[in-house]
Amino acid sequence: MKKATAVLALVFVTALSACGSTTYKDGTYKAKSAEYVSDDGTEDGNGYGEVEITITDGKISDVKFLTYELDGTLKDEEYGKENGEIKNKDFYTKAQRARAACENYAEQLRAKGNIDDVDGVSGATVNYNEFKEAVAAALKQAEE
Repeated sequence: MKKATAVLALVFVTALSACGSTTYKDGTYKAKSAEYVSDDGTEDGNGYGEVEITITDGKISDVKFLTYELDGTLKDEEYGKENGEIKNKDFYTKAQRARAACENYAEQLRAKGNIDDVDGVSGATVNYNEFKEAVAAALKQAEE
């Protein structure tokens, strides 16, 4: 986990230093974050994120961000349930709040146009890190 954090920090610094003055090529760009596994190796609350960014007239015009469990299962309305049932309401509520943050992050980036201006959501830090990492990779593809 420490190694992934160090790599993520390096990606952030590189991406954030370029965000303000970079011109982007029009098109749609996709990228995936690293896979995050907890220190104890469990899959609970971990996985990866994928972003799709559309650039129109050199600016971010659309953003989609989804997160997945390590086995590739989309974290959707079922995320946080066990065998289709809500067995732990607190866990399910937290899982769904983190999932909803994905839409929030995408909307903030679309509206603000700069990853530096996207605010984190309490309880969705892993998603925030995955989002920023995937955005940096997608925008790197779009650089002119």
